[in-house]
Amino acid sequence: MSYILDTNVVIDYIQGNFPDKEATFIENLLFLGIPNISVITEIEVLCWKHANEEDVEQYKKFIENSKIMELCNSVKLKTIDIRRNHKIKLPDALIAATALVHDFELITRNTKDFENIAGLKIKNPWD
Repeated sequence: MSYILDTNVVIDYIQGNFPDKEATFIENLLFLGIPNISVITEIEVLCWKHANEEDVEQYKKFIENSKIMELCNSVKLKTIDIRRNHKIKLPDALIAATALVHDFELITRNTKDFENIAGLKIKNPWD
C-alpha cells in the first residue's frame, strides 16, 4: 500500500512528538521508500508559524527527500468534488483528493477531518 503523509504527521515526526511505538511506525514507512507528500503539505510545513530556523532546515531536508505530489488536473477536479460535498478546509480537501487520485492511504492524526470522504483510506499512527 502506498501512502501519503498529512502535514501534522510530518511536523510531529520531525519535532519528535511521537511516542516510541508511533515513531517506529513512521520510521518503518520511511524505510520502505521515499515519502509522498502533497504540495499543500510542503507549503504548510514550510509556513508553520511555530517553527524556528533549525526546524525549517529539518523540514527542508525532509521535503528534499520526499516525493511532492503536485496539483494536477485530476487532483484539482477531485478537490472541487470533495469541497462541494463535504464541509472541509481547502488544504484538507487537496490532501484527500491527492490521496484518492493516486490511490494512497492517508497517514494523519486528524482522521475526523477526513472520515466521511468515500473511498479514502486513512491510518492514524496514534491508534
